[in-house]
Amino acid sequence: MIRDTFRVLWVDLARGKGRVEEISGPNEVLGGSGLAARLFEDYGRPELPWDHPEQPLIFAIGPLTGYFPLMSKTVAGFLSPYHGQYAESHAGGRSALALRFADLDALVVSGRAPRPSVLGVGSRHLEVREAHYLWGRDVLAVGKYLRRMYSGAGHRSILRIGPAGEQGSAYACINVDTYRHFGRLGAGAVMGAKHLKAIVIQGDATFPLPGDKAYAALFERLFRLLTDTPMMRKYHDLGTPANIKVLNDLRALPWRNLRATHDPAADRISGERFAEATLLRNTACAGCPVGCIHLGFVREKFRAENRYFFRQIGYDHEPIYAMGSMLGVTDAFQVLRLIEATDRMGLDVMSAGVALAWATEAWERGLLSENDTLLPLRFGDVPALEQALQHLARGSTDFYRLLAQGTAKAAAVYGGGEFACVLGQEMAGYATGEVFFVSQALGFRHSHLDTAGYAYDQKVKQASVEDALDYLLTEERQRVVLTSLVACLFAREVYRPEVVAECLEVLGYREPATRLPALGEEIRRRRWRLKLATGYDPERVEIPRRFSEVENWKGRVDASFMNALKAAYAQAIRELGRPPQ
Repeated sequence: MIRDTFRVLWVDLARGKGRVEEISGPNEVLGGSGLAARLFEDYGRPELPWDHPEQPLIFAIGPLTGYFPLMSKTVAGFLSPYHGQYAESHAGGRSALALRFADLDALVVSGRAPRPSVLGVGSRHLEVREAHYLWGRDVLAVGKYLRRMYSGAGHRSILRIGPAGEQGSAYACINVDTYRHFGRLGAGAVMGAKHLKAIVIQGDATFPLPGDKAYAALFERLFRLLTDTPMMRKYHDLGTPANIKVLNDLRALPWRNLRATHDPAADRISGERFAEATLLRNTACAGCPVGCIHLGFVREKFRAENRYFFRQIGYDHEPIYAMGSMLGVTDAFQVLRLIEATDRMGLDVMSAGVALAWATEAWERGLLSENDTLLPLRFGDVPALEQALQHLARGSTDFYRLLAQGTAKAAAVYGGGEFACVLGQEMAGYATGEVFFVSQALGFRHSHLDTAGYAYDQKVKQASVEDALDYLLTEERQRVVLTSLVACLFAREVYRPEVVAECLEVLGYREPATRLPALGEEIRRRRWRLKLATGYDPERVEIPRRFSEVENWKGRVDASFMNALKAAYAQAIRELGRPPQ
């Protein structure tokens, strides 16, 4: 069962050719995050810009993918157009299982196709198909074309970009199987720079499962924990939208560009409201029995006919926050309308929502004019915001082209940096306080999932810098093991370190099973060294003034504590990224 090496498909788009390479395996980097970093060390060109043809776009899975439930994510590694540093983005859908059934541990895409193209890969085939007719089309339209072009469902995964990726937006995403995304830090722009409209991974092979009783018993035990106990019920029932009401009651939900943290209208966009009024069904990533993907609907009248049709739209906490509370939109169906518009254009929903929230406040303050935005921007004005999303994706004016490179970059030119809600990248939907603000601002992915600082804010009343820093570093070390496997982080309470070791052991990965903490620490340091080597300077990260003005259930943010924690975390990151002696 155990493989001593990783099987990596390297593709040169310019030549339309590829090769399979065998490189050293899980004993060194596990997979996922660790493997992506290792491959960028091998293939990346830190001295060249992010859009240079030689820069690789990497997709990596882990040794447990396909063998255990919720080992369902893929890690994308790339040089980010957002900040020019090494970055990761994670996505579910069918991509991980498709790679496993294609007998691949990783896919590395390099070069630039001569014309807009689609890359198709499987266990026994590789093709770069010219597809100029897809260029300019939105994500959903491209999906319809590709499902006809590439037969088979099951183990087929379709990754594609929209107009935002073609235009080089620094927060263009890669849509994965319609309802999942490599969302943050601009992976979609990397595909666009390569003239790569889509990647189709066809899992056209098989892989053997262990035949012994120990594997079967462990699988059944984990399956029951994930389906028959309360551990995962939240994610299946209301899903993460349950957070909307909880955070609003705590006065910790960002509203209207974080000018408020509570609004009575939250009930209209709560998880309960979405479930009662909009929910059609649940679905799941391949290899997941939980079903956390919630699909709502919007209904519209068919053109010139007295008929109606509906469209299914995925929703979670973050899209509801970004297209709802952050923009002052308080109708569940209107939030879905904006989420769909964002998805069609291929924009990261959190960055797009925060960018437009800043632009709307800047409009109100007179920093922007209609020459810049092409239309008035007002909180809650859904038709105008929907048009603005299209302008943002397509770069309709100099202003929108600049805003598409990041809210902070636009604020540096037009003013309003003090109310730009940027923490390394546009903030996630948690105004819980100092530890979260620092954790996203400085964290490796600038993601709320790097360390879950929002949980610490809610659990600890009297925080100290030392305790908060210890929490961030401990969480990061534990999570990097899961993202190297690659596990869905929703299952982190099930896949505790001892369970992960048991899973590796039963598949024959005895060495990594016995040294999991040390291996996790090695991977963590490898990633930080890579990020620092590509230009990251944690001491220069700024937290805008708006975050010091936040008031929630604990009162006003303690700016002194926040700045002290930021300095301590920056120093710890420097130590973690120090080259080995």
